Amino acid sequence: MKSDLRSILLLVCFFLSPSAARAEWQAVEKVKAYAITGQSGPELYASIGERGPKVGGLVRAIAHTSFKLTWSRKYEAHGGACVLVSALPKLSITYTLPEPARPLPAATQRNWETFIAGVKKHELVHGDFIKEMVRNIEAATVGLTVPADPECRKIKAEMTRRLGELSGAQRQKSRDFDKAELSEGGNIHQLILDLVNGG
Repeated sequence: MKSDLRSILLLVCFFLSPSAARAEWQAVEKVKAYAITGQSGPELYASIGERGPKVGGLVRAIAHTSFKLTWSRKYEAHGGACVLVSALPKLSITYTLPEPARPLPAATQRNWETFIAGVKKHELVHGDFIKEMVRNIEAATVGLTVPADPECRKIKAEMTRRLGELSGAQRQKSRDFDKAELSEGGNIHQLILDLVNGG
């Protein structure tokens, strides 16, 4: 009886303060470079077009942000219901960026530094979108309770549905951001023009 009462009290405390069940986490972020050739802006940009990371296996991009996300989740059955009492994400984000294989002439180097700083800033926004998605997943799932699910099967189907919606929202947000940045007058579009026209 004492152990049952203790479980009930712990569950009540959890629902009164769900943030207490959320452990702090940090994304592991790293930069992966791919080598490009050329000594001028147009040559460097042409090399990016030849060697840039393939997105969706088809189109080459200037840079790309990818991630790997796994979870350590704890489910508990309470009174016939299943509760997700905790979920700890393990998130690693990789930014793939171009890097000249050889030293550049001084003028080209200055243009390149402006260009790559802007591209990196763009990719970091994608990283922020991914971290935001993980926080949204936490908020939408930790504390989730599914009644009449003592074996914690139904809750996993509900989790899959919620995760699918949040993942889809993140991908759409990234696509909209890219479209704005790459369109005429957008930040990336202007960075490309400055690099190529800068000589």
